[in-house]
Amino acid sequence: MNYERSYFEKKDILIIDDMPDNLRVLSSLLTREGYGVRKALNWYMALTACQTLLPDLILLDIMMPEVDGYEICRRLKACRLTADIPVIFISALEDVFDKVKAFQVGGVDYITKPFEFEEVLVRVENQLALRTARLEILKLNTELENRVNERTSQLEKALYKLQQEINQRQQLQTKLLDIALHDSLTGLPNRVLFIKRLEQALNRAKLESDYHFAVLFLDCDRFKVVNNSLGHLVGDELLIAIARRLQASLSPFDSLARFGGDEFAILLENITDISTAIEVAECILKKLSQPFKLFRYEVFINASIGINWGNHNYEKSEYLLRDADTAMYRAKALGKARYHVFDPAMHQEVSQLLELENDLRRAVERQEFVVHYQPIICITTGAIAGFEALIRWQHPTKGLVYPTAFIPIAEETGLINHINIWVLQSACQTLRLLQNHPATNKNLNSLTISVNLSPRLFSLPNFLAEIDQILDETKINPANLELEITESLLIENSDVIKTILYELKERKIKLVMDDFGTGYSSLSYLHSFSLNTLKIDKSFVKRMQENQQNMGLVPAIIGIAHSMGMIVIAEGVETQHQLTQLKNLKCDFAQGLLFSGAIEPELVLNLIATAPQW
Repeated sequence: MNYERSYFEKKDILIIDDMPDNLRVLSSLLTREGYGVRKALNWYMALTACQTLLPDLILLDIMMPEVDGYEICRRLKACRLTADIPVIFISALEDVFDKVKAFQVGGVDYITKPFEFEEVLVRVENQLALRTARLEILKLNTELENRVNERTSQLEKALYKLQQEINQRQQLQTKLLDIALHDSLTGLPNRVLFIKRLEQALNRAKLESDYHFAVLFLDCDRFKVVNNSLGHLVGDELLIAIARRLQASLSPFDSLARFGGDEFAILLENITDISTAIEVAECILKKLSQPFKLFRYEVFINASIGINWGNHNYEKSEYLLRDADTAMYRAKALGKARYHVFDPAMHQEVSQLLELENDLRRAVERQEFVVHYQPIICITTGAIAGFEALIRWQHPTKGLVYPTAFIPIAEETGLINHINIWVLQSACQTLRLLQNHPATNKNLNSLTISVNLSPRLFSLPNFLAEIDQILDETKINPANLELEITESLLIENSDVIKTILYELKERKIKLVMDDFGTGYSSLSYLHSFSLNTLKIDKSFVKRMQENQQNMGLVPAIIGIAHSMGMIVIAEGVETQHQLTQLKNLKCDFAQGLLFSGAIEPELVLNLIATAPQW
């Protein structure tokens, strides 16, 4: 059944009255006004009419047999389908009580008989207009509710989708954060996360006087050898195994992190004193000393550990870690496979070394170096046979700095290559000046200059070209140039080294083994590389005078050298007794404070001019 008609459709009015005349009159009048009119004489006819088609308006008489108008209205209002149909009572009853009762049972209006048709028509129009408005409002409300429900559903779906995206982003953010804070290989916390935990420990130590902690910094001593020789896959497998052993050495309350490469850091919390940290370090060293049985290899490795007590006076957690790192490097310097506890004096040493490195870099740029020359004496004649070029650093504030203070740093930083080439060039220029100076003896054409070479120079691809350029610029006789090398270079025994030494010999340059006997001495090196000269280290010369039993090594070195056609230079000769002993042992040359220390270039000519004899 459809009761939702538009306002312009023909409205249907149901008249319920037991008087046929009344029905006829009202029906005729309303039909003439364009309304559709149906008539019912009693309740049953009215019910049938409503079931057939719901009317838009009902005109209802009160006084009817069996079921009066009040009861009919009650029944209509009680039915869901007819409850909204407006009912206008038309009755001859004029009592106020009757009118009130009519409104109480659900009537919307009350017309008293006899009625004026104009009044009936106006009231009918008003109620129909109100009903049309109510139906329109109901329709709009229904449409609005549907749209609201549809929009709500859309919003719920959008909200659900948004929540899913938020959850996914949170999961992704958590995953990315986990990746950002953990090492991808071992799954351990990385440097960033470790620094955060260390910072928390430091802040806690500042607030709680009974809270103590320590930092351990660990570096594997032989990992690079394994990684380079067996490959990165084996290296990764070894790092994972190392991480597992470290975890097994710690409590669940300790923090272990991998900093990259073969470096690990450990945070020990709630400990009583430094002895606890030392016990952990000893346990770690013991566990790491056991062989690692990997998939295809069995590998041995050890580690150096730096320990730093968590002093609450530190301003930043990074400084704690820095000092633990410093202690670790001290452990390496002391022989590796050990631990070392940080001492504040170590930081001062490191700072001084860093300052020295910075100054050294500037010194290379500003050419703050000078070369001094120590004479080499022919023991047989007592005359000067040559000079050894020894570098000095003319520091702008510290004065003259000797090579023992800066050469190790130059070696480590790679600055030694620039310095060494400069010394070689300066020495060759000095040799050229000496041999061409009019005040010198013409017999000085045999004078030699000896220059120490760093092993790092031999890794330069243009090393030989640098030598050739220096020889070409200075025009010296290559036979007067002696290059001193150490046993550490020869121990590599590589084809590249052999080739470079062969090329130097082809240029008539003499090769000198410096400090023979202090390193990995092997006669095979002497055979393989065809050296010209051996230099006996000053420590052996010193022992000759202190203990006659130690002289056995010096005669042996001299005998070996002479048997292989090499000459021998003794370093560090300080007494006449030492010189006499060396002369008796048929040593060829000597240098040391007995003759002269290293002197400035401008004093070399004066020394030569005096023609000293020892």
